[in-house]
Amino acid sequence: MNNISSRMSVREISDFLKIIGEACERFQMISLNRQLDAARDMLSENPPIDVAVLGQFKAGKSSFLNSLMGQQVLPVGAVPVTTAITRLQFGTKERVLVRLFNGRTTEVPLSDIADFTSEAKNPGNQKNVAIVDIELPALGKYSGLRLVDTPGLGSVYKYHQSASENWLPSVGTALLAVSSDRPLSEHDLELIRELTGHTPNIILLLTKSDLLSPEQQQEVILFFQQTLERELHRTLPVYLYSTKNSTEDLKQRIEKDIFQKICANRDDEFLRILRYKTLSLSQATLNYLRIALRSSMQADLNRDSLRYQIFNERVNEELMEEELGIISREHQRQTRSMIESYLSPFLSPLIKKVEARLEKDMPLWKGNLWNLSRRYEAWVSETMSEEMRGISKSENLNFLGTQKKAHASFSRSLEAFRKFLGDNIENVLGVKMAGVDWKIDVVEPDHPDIAFTKSFDIHLDLLWFLIPMFLFRRIFERHFMKGIPKEVEINLSRLAYQWEKSVNHAIDVMRNQAVRYIHEELTTIEALLTGNLGQTDDIKQFIAQIESLSENLSRE
Repeated sequence: MNNISSRMSVREISDFLKIIGEACERFQMISLNRQLDAARDMLSENPPIDVAVLGQFKAGKSSFLNSLMGQQVLPVGAVPVTTAITRLQFGTKERVLVRLFNGRTTEVPLSDIADFTSEAKNPGNQKNVAIVDIELPALGKYSGLRLVDTPGLGSVYKYHQSASENWLPSVGTALLAVSSDRPLSEHDLELIRELTGHTPNIILLLTKSDLLSPEQQQEVILFFQQTLERELHRTLPVYLYSTKNSTEDLKQRIEKDIFQKICANRDDEFLRILRYKTLSLSQATLNYLRIALRSSMQADLNRDSLRYQIFNERVNEELMEEELGIISREHQRQTRSMIESYLSPFLSPLIKKVEARLEKDMPLWKGNLWNLSRRYEAWVSETMSEEMRGISKSENLNFLGTQKKAHASFSRSLEAFRKFLGDNIENVLGVKMAGVDWKIDVVEPDHPDIAFTKSFDIHLDLLWFLIPMFLFRRIFERHFMKGIPKEVEINLSRLAYQWEKSVNHAIDVMRNQAVRYIHEELTTIEALLTGNLGQTDDIKQFIAQIESLSENLSRE
């Protein structure tokens, strides 16, 4: 698919997409809508070439783009930050347009961009931001390009992931950012597989390369190439990047090898990408049309029997949804006990640690019983927050056992479903279904809140003016100290509960994704099987047209 002809004109590609669109609409191939819309938009709008920086959350995508531009435009942080697609391109003056899902567009100052693109100031994308477009005079050297910052894949926030994945068909050139501290995961390989259907230009960007010595950098690059060759039977160019060491040298190489080449040949590169997307779309369309053709040819003979043979109990949507629900509930029931079992050994050492800190800090507190009680409650809140955050940060991967098991079970069920459906179609119609990557994404659950209890079961501290502290202070200090085991136990229990909710929510998200995959695939196949009675000649005509145009498009 990389040998894309330059002979087919824009007008011919437009006509080709019309034929594909007619076929998709006629035979209800809804699973191709996103690809078709992306190709049509590219053709009609003639936009700048989108150079998208994609990858797992915290791979350094926003930091890379800020460094590339030489100014701090995009928000960065210690947790997943980017919540909406952000596009940056040259403009004669600084301008930011925020486009909402309801179609409204608002111009805002560049200093306010975090209010719309960051998780901290736009949690859950409550402001319904569809995309943010930024124009900067500093991007004059990238004229004809549009840099795209995407939400991280695999982050705690599932809508982040959906935003990035739904946008993939629009990618012109893909820079896949892979952090040096977690190089080339299975999720990265899955993303490359999906990108292969959308762009001929995929480049690996090894970020945070300062974490590696020169020898280690070469080892990682070799590992990349060997893994890609083994898993995907291809290689990809790899570029190093660091915002700390040798930044200018690394930046200049990327600008020269990638951006300057695209800018210098913008029109040719635009057509090459458009042709690639069109050819990829045509191959997917042909696969579905061949299923429709066999269905139509046999439908007149025994339409009901044909449908029954393909949609047997092994590919029944309701049964599959029920099976996925059982998997989800079974693993969710085990989450709390697994987390509590893991946290149990932390109880005694943590009680001793907190008691030791309280014993050290409490003598420094001054004031009456009211002040002492408030200081104790604030100290407990601060200390337990710190300890629970520490446990969450260092141990959170150990809380995800049921989530990982559920992910494996969902993946096996989808694989089995896809195999049964493919076998049925091949046995009944003699058509082998094309491989489709149905990836269930694992997202890291959110981190929990912290709770603390009151100092006294009754409002004893309201009588502070009756209680001489020089006589009773030690009694109250012992009372506070006795409360520490309860505080630790409550917060560990709450930690387990919050992680249980987060992990089980993540399992529900994965189940819903699996259900959606099955529904969309069965809807497409159902439409092809039941809607094509007596349409054999029309389907053959579509196939002949698309095959001929695809051959012209792929010819050197």
